[in-house]
Amino acid sequence: MADSEVRYLTPPSIEVKKDKYCRFKKSRIKHIDYKNPDFLLKFLNEQGKILPRRITGTSLKFQRKVASSVKRARQLSLLTYVADNLK
Repeated sequence: MADSEVRYLTPPSIEVKKDKYCRFKKSRIKHIDYKNPDFLLKFLNEQGKILPRRITGTSLKFQRKVASSVKRARQLSLLTYVADNLK
């Protein structure tokens, strides 16, 4: 019994999640332009709703700026309020 090797079960493979980061802080962006609808589409889902912080990883300060700039772009009809297949 002393010659036998001790074998352990391999742990189940766990998918490693990417760390969330604020792309605005990383790129040192201070102003979010509401006149750029292509950039703002990254923060909307297929129905046109604003994605939450927990999904996008933006900080609270910039999430507020993103939300206000999306709303401004909607008022100027640069973005739609509701869409079936936005992306």
